[in-house]
Amino acid sequence: MAEYEKKGNPSDHLANERTLLAWTRTSIGIMAFGFVVVKFSLFVKQISLVLGEEYAIHSRGISALVGILLVAVGAATTIFSYIRYRRTEKQLKEGTYNHSSLLITLLTAFIFLVSVLLIVYLIESA
Repeated sequence: MAEYEKKGNPSDHLANERTLLAWTRTSIGIMAFGFVVVKFSLFVKQISLVLGEEYAIHSRGISALVGILLVAVGAATTIFSYIRYRRTEKQLKEGTYNHSSLLITLLTAFIFLVSVLLIVYLIESA
């Protein structure tokens, strides 16, 4: 076996970097969505002030909380994806790569939970 194969093929390292970039794009997307949710909450409050009390839209502040939570999860995803990148890089250099889908499972579960909560919120406010 050639030395470069034992320590990870260059294409394996490049794939690891592409995966980090994909996770980074995902985290930026999650943070951007959280930012939009928070700004929409503020927009609704401003519209209610402009329209006056009889047209006021009552908000329980859930949108702002969900938006902030999404931004925090996006930031955490960035950190966890970097940790995963470094661990995979080390495993590739040692020739002992073990796949882990924990980050994918946790992120998928969180996004599904937030989606369900947003659907319930939208149904209740309609």
